[in-house]
Amino acid sequence: MAQLAHQPDLAERVDAFVSRFGRLQDTLGDKLLPELLRALGERVGAAIDNLDRAERLGLLSSADAWMTVRRLRNQMIHAYIEDPVVLADALQTGHESVPLLLDAADRMHAEIRRRGWL
Repeated sequence: MAQLAHQPDLAERVDAFVSRFGRLQDTLGDKLLPELLRALGERVGAAIDNLDRAERLGLLSSADAWMTVRRLRNQMIHAYIEDPVVLADALQTGHESVPLLLDAADRMHAEIRRRGWL
């Protein structure tokens, strides 16, 4: 990570991952989930409340894990400038967290299809 300044291709890939990871997490958790909850007749509230409802409804596997991913996204964005070791750890954890995001996307998509909304 300390060599990112000297490896533009790697730096671009890291930027792309951080950006896409954050965008996917934001789109699913902050945009799609509240709209899906509304469509299901659920009350929409603070992010943690929405995540708890989504877990209860089977739309995601763990609200706590999602909050960890949310904090991780923030860490990757801010750690990029500061500490390469923290960034490397955050990127590794982010990579390991991708299945959580994809699983939630699949579950939400399946619910939308099951109800004939797509």
